[in-house]
Amino acid sequence: MMTAREERKIKLERVADLATRWIGSISSLIFHSFFFIIAFLLPGMGIVSFERMLLVLTTVVSLEAIYLAIFIQMSVNKNSEDIEIIQENVEEIQEDVEEIQEDIEEIEENIDEIQKDVDEIQEDIESDTEEEELIEKQETQTLANIQNILLKLQEEIEILKRK
Repeated sequence: MMTAREERKIKLERVADLATRWIGSISSLIFHSFFFIIAFLLPGMGIVSFERMLLVLTTVVSLEAIYLAIFIQMSVNKNSEDIEIIQENVEEIQEDVEEIQEDIEEIEENIDEIQKDVDEIQEDIESDTEEEELIEKQETQTLANIQNILLKLQEEIEILKRK
C-alpha cells in the first residue's frame, strides 16, 4: 500500500511529465505567442504602462522558466532511472543469453558423444553380423561335411551288408 507521500510524489511526477510534454507542443508555442502579443499590445492600448508590463512579463517568464527547469530536471531524472533499469534488464538478458549459449555448447558436446556411441554400436553390430555370417558359413560347411561323411558311411554300410 502506498503512503500519502508516495502518492503525492507520483502526482507531482505526472504533473511534471504533462508540463514538459505540453511545453514541447505546438499548442504551447501558440499560447506563448498570443500571450506575448497581448502583453505588448496592452501598453499600446493604454491599459498598463510599458514598464509595468515588462516587469510583470519578466516576472512571469522567470517563474515559468524556474518551474520548467525543475519539471524538466524531474523528467530527466525519471528517464535516467528508467534507463538504469533498462540497462540492468539488458545485462540480465545478456547473462541469460550467455548461459543459454553455454547450455547449447554442452548439448552439442553431448550430441557429438552420442553420435560417437551410435557409430561404435553400429560398428559393433556390423562386426557382430560379419562374425555371425562367418560362423553360419562355418556351420553350414561343417554340416555339409558331416552329410558327406554320413553319405559315405551309408554307402560303406550298404557295401558291407552286401558282402
